[in-house]
Amino acid sequence: MGAIAVIVRVICAINLVIGWVFSWLALGIVVVCFTVVVQRYVFSISFVWMQDLYIWLNGAMFTAVAGFALLRDDHVRVDIFYRTASRKRKAVVDLIGVLVFLLPFTYVVLAYSMPFVTRSWSYLEGSSNVGGMPGLFVLKSFIIAFAVLIGLQGIAMALRSILVLAGRDNLLPEKLRYRGLAAELPGVTT
Repeated sequence: MGAIAVIVRVICAINLVIGWVFSWLALGIVVVCFTVVVQRYVFSISFVWMQDLYIWLNGAMFTAVAGFALLRDDHVRVDIFYRTASRKRKAVVDLIGVLVFLLPFTYVVLAYSMPFVTRSWSYLEGSSNVGGMPGLFVLKSFIIAFAVLIGLQGIAMALRSILVLAGRDNLLPEKLRYRGLAAELPGVTT
């Protein structure tokens, strides 16, 4: 059980660091978008690559932080019953949800995106817009990163559920237990 707790901690730490780093792209998106608007409406100039840039930054940020959002329990959930459920019931719901829905979903995303991303890398795909940014193949790779990060966090959720059901969730730090997870993560405000 100690090894399971270590795996949960490592996966959560990976998603925490990646989420924290990539969430800073939101600031970059705002700055680039503001610059595009000022250039267009004040100076009557426009650069297609800058328009591509803020759209691509947005795509990179949202795909990279998906595992972080799952870690923080920020995903959409109809929690009429879940919110008031006991820790063990939450663990059962999470375990079933991960095994029946999340992991098969990540497999489908990986299986169907791999040829798409590989083809993009094979000819170093760039923007379809004239004057747009090169390197669209890098952005498309974030689809794979999305599936991997959210799949890893799903595995961490399943393992955490197993620890709870076995009565060994005391092996996890308080911030990773079923109690106000989002509010207790370091460096994160809700």
